[in-house]
Amino acid sequence: MIVFFLKGLLRDRSRSLFPLLTVFFGVFLAVFMYAFMNGVIGDMVGTTAHYQTGHVRVLTRAYAEEADQNPNDLALTGLAKTLQTLRAKFPAMVWTPRIRFGGLLDIPDEKGETKTQGPASGMAVDLFSTSSPEPRLLDIRKAIVRGAMPQRPGDVLIGDDFARKLNVAPGATATLISSTMYGSMTMANFKIAGTVRFGVAAMDRGAMIADVADIQSALDMEDAAGEIVGFFPDDVYHDEAAKLMAASFNREFNNPGDKFSPRMGTLPDESGLGDYLSLVDSMGIIIIAIFVLAMSIVLWNAGLMGSLRRYGEIGVRLAVGENNGHIYQTLILESLAIGIFGSVLGTLAGVGLAYLMQVHGLDFSSLFRNSAMMVPSVYHARVTPGCFIIGFAPGIISTVLGASIAGVGIYKRRTAQLFKELEA
Repeated sequence: MIVFFLKGLLRDRSRSLFPLLTVFFGVFLAVFMYAFMNGVIGDMVGTTAHYQTGHVRVLTRAYAEEADQNPNDLALTGLAKTLQTLRAKFPAMVWTPRIRFGGLLDIPDEKGETKTQGPASGMAVDLFSTSSPEPRLLDIRKAIVRGAMPQRPGDVLIGDDFARKLNVAPGATATLISSTMYGSMTMANFKIAGTVRFGVAAMDRGAMIADVADIQSALDMEDAAGEIVGFFPDDVYHDEAAKLMAASFNREFNNPGDKFSPRMGTLPDESGLGDYLSLVDSMGIIIIAIFVLAMSIVLWNAGLMGSLRRYGEIGVRLAVGENNGHIYQTLILESLAIGIFGSVLGTLAGVGLAYLMQVHGLDFSSLFRNSAMMVPSVYHARVTPGCFIIGFAPGIISTVLGASIAGVGIYKRRTAQLFKELEA
């Protein structure tokens, strides 16, 4: 019987081809959109964690209230002791200090006079320690466009777009004009070791990457840093573990009466991505629901058209003694076979296209050219195990649901009228 129905499906394309194509395109779009949304959110979270907040971030209560202004006069002091405490209390995490600073980058000519200058948005990280995670987290080596990694104290990297705007090349001297932790003006000379492009428009326009010890010296921030960021060892954000860690730290060290006491925040809280992360959790369900509804309506209509076309066939089967329930079951089985086959094809096509986009990405830099947000310019899809199963829900449910609704008409046929219908 199964072979009989399969042959019927293969030989009568009108019964199988249109529903199969509908399921194929529906599943293809559902799988691709799911992988794309995973990739986009993953890129945003990864970029925000690496360049901005870490998976958790420790800073003073006062600094946290004005974090957008990089108020280094409110920075953490006693940095070495705080780092030691964090590494002892949460040894599985990777902890590293950072200082964010702003200033004017002055490029002198051969006489030492100002040739050109521009506003710089700097970040000081641990560049030289052998155990430093920063080169890996910021992917600095891959980001270098011209020049090389800083090799010695005083070497810095600046954004390639920024360097071209200042008309300066690696090897040149640059003077940072800024303010110290205590509010006085300071100037410090650096050597540009190379230029970088991170693919984040907000950074590439005016980025300056320096070693944290050099900036501590330049800004009078001895044993101090604006923030300490922590990363999970697998570089994946774990929301529940991060919340537990922050609660434990704040319970012990955060004093609401002391604005310079340290507090720990999680990535969603520090970056404002909480709503986006909540959205991505429900995005898979939303995508499936939309495609199940849309495809069910289309397949229901296809089933009604097929029932009209097969009106005579169903009448004959009823006339020879096949009961309504059995005919109804065979229609469901046909739709199930089409749903499974179309879901397999659609999943393979969707995963294939998503994998290509995962490797090559899609460049949106023209949209973010003037953006001040810390978002990547190139987005990738992300193929996960869920991509291989998520398409089967809309693919199978919609075909079975559409056939179930369309097949109800079988029970409305009256056997007593069948021969009259056949004679007609």
